[in-house]
Amino acid sequence: MSTLTPDTIMTALRSVKDPEIGRDVVSLNMIQDLKIEDGNRVSLTLVLTTPACPIKGEFQESVRQAILQAGAVEAIVNLSANTVGRLGIAGQQTILPGVKNTLAIASGKGGVGKSTVTVNLAIALAGYGAKVGIMDADVYGPTVPLMMNVHELPPPVAGRITPPVRYQCKVMSMGLILPKGEAVVWRGPMVAKMVQQFLTAVDWGELDYLLIDLPPGTGDAALTIAQMIPLTGVVVVTTPQEAATTIATKAISMFGKLNVPILGIIENMSFHQCSSCGHRETIFGEGGGLRASLDSGIAFLGQVPLDGAIRESGDLGKPILVLHPEAPASQAFKEIAGKMAGRISVLHADASLQLPVIS
Repeated sequence: MSTLTPDTIMTALRSVKDPEIGRDVVSLNMIQDLKIEDGNRVSLTLVLTTPACPIKGEFQESVRQAILQAGAVEAIVNLSANTVGRLGIAGQQTILPGVKNTLAIASGKGGVGKSTVTVNLAIALAGYGAKVGIMDADVYGPTVPLMMNVHELPPPVAGRITPPVRYQCKVMSMGLILPKGEAVVWRGPMVAKMVQQFLTAVDWGELDYLLIDLPPGTGDAALTIAQMIPLTGVVVVTTPQEAATTIATKAISMFGKLNVPILGIIENMSFHQCSSCGHRETIFGEGGGLRASLDSGIAFLGQVPLDGAIRESGDLGKPILVLHPEAPASQAFKEIAGKMAGRISVLHADASLQLPVIS
């Protein structure tokens, strides 16, 4: 058996492609710490573009098999992750300098469970090992503090707001500033100013993903965020019925006009499955999210079932991913988070797509 060299190993690995990006692991610089011992025993580290890669096990095995086919008698493939983001592409930014990806979670109308989706996607990403933050930009109706069980801010540090951390996620919301029960009665400019404060006065530190829970519709908060920071992309949440999907397309249209990439559509409350008999009932209709995806040409990220445990766990301040991690809804959130992270990796890898930058 001939002795292997780093060149022969790297040549063999050019046949292994990242399943999301579609390029080989060598050209993507995903191979590190390559070592060959005793002539034919190989070890290396496969550096993923996101810790939320949903098929990391299969990907790891593909690399291992390529090494064995090249003639190695043993192949050890360790996994690591370095989340791709705008810091590696657009350079240092003056706003949110340590945040790699900013993701707006939007909806055309209220009542579709957008905040619930935001919270659970954030917890899912953190569970994969990513550094995550949640910015609750729904100034008029902040519900993230309740769902995340955070009720006050830590003392400021060096004049900057320190976001509390819960379930491995940093959290900032108007609900942490207002006295309990007090309403926000502001005109648009005041809302825009508060959103600016959340972006500039909060010490977000280093994050792989900052999820921004937008208020419903296409108003001041959404416009302010899109104009102030280079949004990596937006995810649109809808429910299956026509009334929701019709309005959701307006949010898609707005962000398209602002040149913000649309990462995909999530259909929430897709169906209810009886825990006793297993019967599935489509209470809010069926297939609306998928139809909106097909009509707009935007990726369909998945469905989340209607489950009373989602509401109960959110009211308790322990989202379903925390309270019932093996529940079907929890598995749906994990899968969607992985797809979303994969879409972000593809976006950054495509040199033909220019991310918006601060002017």
